[in-house]
Amino acid sequence: MLLKSIFNSILSILLLLTVLSCVKDKFNEGLTPEEEAETESESSGLDLTDLQIPVDFEFKTSESVTITINDNSANAIYSVYAYNSTPYNLEEVDITNDNGEPDTATIFKTDELNQILFKGKPVNGVLQHTIKTPAYYSQVYIRRKEGNTFTSEIVDIQNGAANYIFSDISGKTRRANVSSFKSRINQSRSSGKNIEIDTLFAVNGSGQLFSVNPLNGSIKELAPMPLGSYTAAIDHANMYLYSIGKNSGNPLMRYDMINDSWTTIGNLGIGGPRLDYNENDGLLYFSTRAKVYTIDPLNATILSTWDINNLDVTGGGDLAFAEDGTLFLSSFGGLYRLDLDGNNVYQATRISSDNLPFNPTSMTFDSNNELWLAANGSNSDLIIMDTVTGGWEYVFGPNSTSGVSFGRTINDLTTYTVSEDMADPDTDGDGITDSNDEYPDDAEKAFEQFTPSKYGWGTVAFEDLWPFLGDYDFNDTAVNYRFVAIQNAQNEVVQLDIHFEVTSDGAGFANAFGIEFESIPPNLIESVTGTVLTENYITISANGTEEGQSRAVVMLFDNHSNMLNIPATASIRFTTPITTNQLGIAPFNPFLVVNRDRGKEIHLPNRFRTSLGVNDTTVEGVNNDIDGNFRTDSGLPWAIDIIHNFKPPKEQVPVNQAYNFFNDWAISGGNSFQDWYKDNLGYRNEAKLKE
Repeated sequence: MLLKSIFNSILSILLLLTVLSCVKDKFNEGLTPEEEAETESESSGLDLTDLQIPVDFEFKTSESVTITINDNSANAIYSVYAYNSTPYNLEEVDITNDNGEPDTATIFKTDELNQILFKGKPVNGVLQHTIKTPAYYSQVYIRRKEGNTFTSEIVDIQNGAANYIFSDISGKTRRANVSSFKSRINQSRSSGKNIEIDTLFAVNGSGQLFSVNPLNGSIKELAPMPLGSYTAAIDHANMYLYSIGKNSGNPLMRYDMINDSWTTIGNLGIGGPRLDYNENDGLLYFSTRAKVYTIDPLNATILSTWDINNLDVTGGGDLAFAEDGTLFLSSFGGLYRLDLDGNNVYQATRISSDNLPFNPTSMTFDSNNELWLAANGSNSDLIIMDTVTGGWEYVFGPNSTSGVSFGRTINDLTTYTVSEDMADPDTDGDGITDSNDEYPDDAEKAFEQFTPSKYGWGTVAFEDLWPFLGDYDFNDTAVNYRFVAIQNAQNEVVQLDIHFEVTSDGAGFANAFGIEFESIPPNLIESVTGTVLTENYITISANGTEEGQSRAVVMLFDNHSNMLNIPATASIRFTTPITTNQLGIAPFNPFLVVNRDRGKEIHLPNRFRTSLGVNDTTVEGVNNDIDGNFRTDSGLPWAIDIIHNFKPPKEQVPVNQAYNFFNDWAISGGNSFQDWYKDNLGYRNEAKLKE
């Protein structure tokens, strides 16, 4: 018996050593002294196993928020975004302004418009969804569209809820005034009076606002600006002209075209030469150097930032939207078309020659979709350019043959066109007009709800040595995800698209990844497409869900190594529309199946196994999860859900050595450094992260 006991003990030790060596995981080893010395906070030098973690902390980087909108209007459409007013990567840079003089501008990053959560229409006066937002977001940004008029409000999140009640007395008055004003103009036109269809509005750094008749070059002086500016853009629906002051806080100023008067909305704190208004989303698009920003014209809130690639010259110029929504940019290097790519970056394509004999300071499209530009100088030229070939000609100014000279600088142009409001059709007859319908040709689909957002990615990252401790680099299997719940006109879910990509396969195992829908029985799913199963140990039913499950389970792939850096999409169609409450909150109940052992599942902390998962307490070695709640006695998890595109650490580098404030976040129970995973200054040790 003694010999047998000794033999079993030796066998157990050898088995444990074999497991540890096969998986490339040994906790807190493999670091150079220089790497171990890097630290940004008092707690970051602690080993993960030494952290005092609150007993109720589940390592969540997000929170669930129920958003309730009350609005009895028949045709109101809402878009809701996660909101955080703090810009990051703030930087002051040298620029050349529209007068060709050296200047400075503030540039930074914001990301609200990348964080759209859902779009919908109130049914019986109420629109309500429970969504997931990053924990550091304390507000939501609500955009309302009715016809071609936009309103917005920033609403606080309190106790997991954000509530909004619509009231728009001033908006109704403005729409009535605009309608009356347009009617008078149209009556004048029909009676034969000389009212031009297009009017060019111009501003300059000296504070002048004036209009130009594009037919003959005649000008009309309008109300002087509160502050000189290099920018101008018009909201046709409300007959407002917007402009950004060139200094003193860069205030956003609004000109009332009906009453010939100015109002200052608020300081932007950012200046530059390019501006236009987008009729499709009711936002101002502003640009300086190689960046584009969006601004809410109602409250001077800067909402989002995009980078621009391939600009040969980043100084001067303007932005302009063509009638089809294409965005053009001019700089002192010429004319470019901007196209948003899959990485949410604007790619600039040069249209004009790079040897223009003038520096364009402004541009605007007229009702014939012809592009007007103004040239830099104390006596500016007006020029028309072809957006296809880049060909151009002087129309007015000292270099033209018109005989018309303005004798002043034009730093920006914008066009007002007198036109009738266009009807918005409802092609599929689902009660949602085409401009508001994400699927205008499909009566079963209308809106989309995103997790974590329309452009963002979340990540589920695993340690796969459960129930043994690993090295906590969380790179054994890491899966990026984006869930899109497609809804009908009644805000019911008819389809769920899961965009996913394996970003790390640091384990020596062949791991599978699945999702359980805890409130959905398998028979409620009509079909599943787009999964990748090649290992022949997952049994799938005819509808694409996994067999033997009491709740619907979808296995996205069964070997993570086959999916590394390969974007994929799985689509789930439901047999009947379901509520968003029944669908649940993404990423639902994600789990890993380790090394083709179907019973060995790893879940997020305190989440339940599926019907096929097994908690084997008889494993040889030190079982750190006897109770099977996927937490060690000290509270460490084997899986973490990060509501961001997570960059895993290198092999054998614990997550707290790659991310300087992970320990602070964990010790505080998620209250400190809630955005520890972001690429903010001082947050990461880039040398310890995987490429």
